[in-house]
Amino acid sequence: MTKQTETGSASGRLLMGNEAIARGALEAGMSVAAGYPGTPSSEIIESLAKVARDRNLYVEWSVNEKVAMEVAAAASFAELRSICVLKQNGLHVASDFLLHLAGSGTRGGMLIIACDDPGALSSVNEGDTRHFARMIEFPLLEPGDFQEAKDMTKWAFELSEALQSIVMVRSVTRISHASGNVMLGELPDTGQQARFRHNGPPLDPHRGTMSSSPVSIKHALQHKKLQKAVAAFETSPFNTYQGPNKPELLIITSSACNLYSREAIHLMGVKDRVGILKLGTTWPLPPKLIEKYLCLTDKILIVEEVIPFLEENIKILAFELAGTIGSKTIYGKRDGLIPSVGEMNPDLVLAALASILKIPYSATSSAYAEKTALAESTVVPKRDPAYCAGCPHRASYWSINIALGLDNQNGFVCGDIGCYTMDRRPSGFQTIKTVHAMGSGTGIASGFGKLQQFGMDQPVMAVCGDSTFFHAVIPALVNAVHNNSAITLAVLDNSGTAMTGFQPHPGLDISLQGDIATKVSIEDICRAIGATVELCDPFDLEKTQQSLLKALENKEGVNVLIFRQKCALSPEKKGTRFFDVRIDPALCQGENCGCNRICTRIFKCPGLIWNPVRNMTEIDEAICTGCGVCASVCPIGAIEAVDLR
Repeated sequence: MTKQTETGSASGRLLMGNEAIARGALEAGMSVAAGYPGTPSSEIIESLAKVARDRNLYVEWSVNEKVAMEVAAAASFAELRSICVLKQNGLHVASDFLLHLAGSGTRGGMLIIACDDPGALSSVNEGDTRHFARMIEFPLLEPGDFQEAKDMTKWAFELSEALQSIVMVRSVTRISHASGNVMLGELPDTGQQARFRHNGPPLDPHRGTMSSSPVSIKHALQHKKLQKAVAAFETSPFNTYQGPNKPELLIITSSACNLYSREAIHLMGVKDRVGILKLGTTWPLPPKLIEKYLCLTDKILIVEEVIPFLEENIKILAFELAGTIGSKTIYGKRDGLIPSVGEMNPDLVLAALASILKIPYSATSSAYAEKTALAESTVVPKRDPAYCAGCPHRASYWSINIALGLDNQNGFVCGDIGCYTMDRRPSGFQTIKTVHAMGSGTGIASGFGKLQQFGMDQPVMAVCGDSTFFHAVIPALVNAVHNNSAITLAVLDNSGTAMTGFQPHPGLDISLQGDIATKVSIEDICRAIGATVELCDPFDLEKTQQSLLKALENKEGVNVLIFRQKCALSPEKKGTRFFDVRIDPALCQGENCGCNRICTRIFKCPGLIWNPVRNMTEIDEAICTGCGVCASVCPIGAIEAVDLR
């Protein structure tokens, strides 16, 4: 028995926010879950996969978020409860289908669980998904603590079925990845029967076709659903107020910012002066509830992450209610009192409270701040993000850099999203020159590859990972081949979705639930599309560089090089050593040999240590994975790799 299969309302358990969301889905009787790996959302699907057999669930990592949403929608159409799990970037990927799904409506309860990453702690952006709810017109809920993460998820299924609409539950990193005590409820019986009824009248929501047309009728139905949501939100138990009856200042907040606001009020000792209206139902807003609390005071502070979504909607409502509630002063992001970028935290709320209430307050003393700054500059070593020891990406980029240099035509690489994005940093040799969305590296390269008529003669490369290849690269590759774009694509195949925890993808022969799956060959797909394909071992630097130079010389069509080597941290490879790597002290002359410490200054594998006392490189036996690549990097053979295979 696991935390997810325990039952009983008296059972309190320490759960991560993502585990709490998964538990709420289980207590609601959810049958199908689909998603694509993306921090901070991944643990929801993984938690459900662990109990899939016990609870008769179907759980999958889909090829991308759009497909995940379509898989979940199919379950809903068949009158089962389902969820689609993704991070903020993923909702953009799925938004094409989402626009239509909102119009068609749902049958079985269907939730979108969107986990945002304010501060971009593990992302390339801090996009805010809340605006999708307003733009595409469906209800939005935001849990304010870990108990609510479970309870609100369960309630959201009931709301979805009452409205026959998708409902989005938005989490953020500090809800998803922090932990708290959660009281568990009962788990329902598993025995749901799937049935898709489709032979009724076309517009019958229960027995007709599932379609977003005719728009004139379906769009009007969406608005009626939102009106029903407003009525439900007016009395929702997830909207709470705590504070004095007549506060000097009212904080309106949601999500993790509720916790920051409560802590700030406690630390400043102003609970008798400041009230908190915590909203769990943030779109559409319940106007009667908002009016009730706006009447309490003339000063309102909106605390939220990231964009001023709640603030702007509150201001619109306050303007409409001005005749009843009078003029209000609303503080927040629009006036600069609270930053419009990055994560919120209690100190930021404290600073806002101090400014509004005219209370001198400093989160830290000046003496402590000075000591901290001194420690950061003199004691704490500066560490640049780096590839792991034995990472095949380091070897791949090493060869790409050398090949582009030898080619001497000012070639460049269009990057993509994954571990290999760290190539923008010095530890990755700063090879990639564009980085945007998943699959965009190949799409942008496809565009560059057609600019010869405007005088561009630079070789163009793109890189992507194996999971990214299936997620979004295939259409871009088709485009490049079809339009005869002269590019070289390097697929950095490390046999898993390594960046988010080695989740399986279609290129592997195992499913999320551990079942045998059909392996889809990357090279067969590329050949079928019409590209010239070659397999490379990135640890074999010489052959890899020869293949790269050959591809760069080919100015006709698309070349695909598949650099295949498992991630050093993958479960299959972890602890496996190909070579026993040693340093010959008689040959290593350090700064005196003329190589200018290429191994530790440029190649920078963490398994290599520069010893300034001995003036030589050493091997960190605890970190070295025995890949042997550094032996090929050393120009005088001072690094020896003894084959252990």
